[in-house]
Amino acid sequence: MSTLPTPSATPFDWNAGYFSRRSPLFARNVVSTSHPLAAQAGLAMLQRCGNAIDAAIATAAAMTICEPCSNGLGSDLFCIFWDGTQLHGLNASGTAPAAWTPDYFGGRYGSASTAPPKRGWDSVTVPGAVAGWVALHGKAGSLPFADLLEPAIRIAERGYAVPTIVQQKWANAAALPELTTQPGFAEAFLPHGRAPEVGERFAFAAAARALRAIAATKGEAFYRGEIASAIAAHAREHGGSMTEADLAGYAPQWVGTIEQAFLGHELHEIPPNGQGIAALIALGILKHFDVAHLPVDGVASQHLQIEAMKLAFADVYRHVGDAATMSLSPAQMLDPAYLESRARLIDTRRAQDFGPGHGPQGGTIYLTAADEAGRMVSLIQSNYMGFGSGIVVPGWGVSLRTGATASRSKPAAPTASARASDRSTPSSRPS
Repeated sequence: MSTLPTPSATPFDWNAGYFSRRSPLFARNVVSTSHPLAAQAGLAMLQRCGNAIDAAIATAAAMTICEPCSNGLGSDLFCIFWDGTQLHGLNASGTAPAAWTPDYFGGRYGSASTAPPKRGWDSVTVPGAVAGWVALHGKAGSLPFADLLEPAIRIAERGYAVPTIVQQKWANAAALPELTTQPGFAEAFLPHGRAPEVGERFAFAAAARALRAIAATKGEAFYRGEIASAIAAHAREHGGSMTEADLAGYAPQWVGTIEQAFLGHELHEIPPNGQGIAALIALGILKHFDVAHLPVDGVASQHLQIEAMKLAFADVYRHVGDAATMSLSPAQMLDPAYLESRARLIDTRRAQDFGPGHGPQGGTIYLTAADEAGRMVSLIQSNYMGFGSGIVVPGWGVSLRTGATASRSKPAAPTASARASDRSTPSSRPS
């Protein structure tokens, strides 16, 4: 009788150290997200001998149907993936319409206005998610692009039973007139004049139609075809400024990653305009405290982490925007000497209200996939603020993100840019 070899020691400790138990999952191929139907869509691609990128695209497409309270076909997308040898970063956050000059919002809403509204057409930036799917597929996909959208199309056409947490978010949104009065919202997301109940079937034929067109044209219909024409026509009808040219001119950006070493590991994030740099700043600050020897999630540890994140976001809200218009580079924001000086501001005994440093001189879903070849994907997709702008393009089910809410249009502001900043929570960033 043969005996099994003794397992070698592993440097990775999968014991979380929390009272609530979470069992690790060991498998050759893995897909994880917050809705089981979407995870199944990704696993189906792996079962067809697709790779982690194929699985992530299929999952992301399905999530636009399964969790419309967080993302949709009009979302933005950020992704980091490991191809087996190196990391790649994709920024598929949309640009602003060309009509959005620094004077645009002042002219429409009064001279004192420097920010877009949080709902409606004047909050909508060019959607980036579909272009992100296409870019990811072109970079590393192995199955036909159209195959990856099949599960999402099937779910949209046949419908699914609305789960508890999604229904709660949906019902909360249905109580907001700022959303329900937006063009197309009620027709798409309030069947029978209300949010679906838990377990009630929701089908989305209009989105299925859009997904079929996207699948057949590898995204061209969305940016330069019939869907683009419908988006632009809807904008004109309701006072929006987005045009066919805005959509046709959009392209996502391969941006690499920025990183921070901490306790023997490296955390990677998408560089600005996203806010992932906040996590890196916070870790750079926490290096100057003995966090590793504090009780996990004890008061002292939590206090330091919260204060570090407050310091990080003070700088992010002040300095992060379109990389082309930022007065500070990511390297300057992550400068070790600077972060050490910020760490000295933390009082271990009390909370504080921090302002930005460096001075003047210088709503969301998550998914991950991994395959047996070692490829790994970390992806977020967001309409921001739940259902986003509230705008839904009729006939196509394209719910549009409120991408401009976190931007400012003052020419002097460091964050004034053609590409709106994303303000998802730090925990939702790819890493």
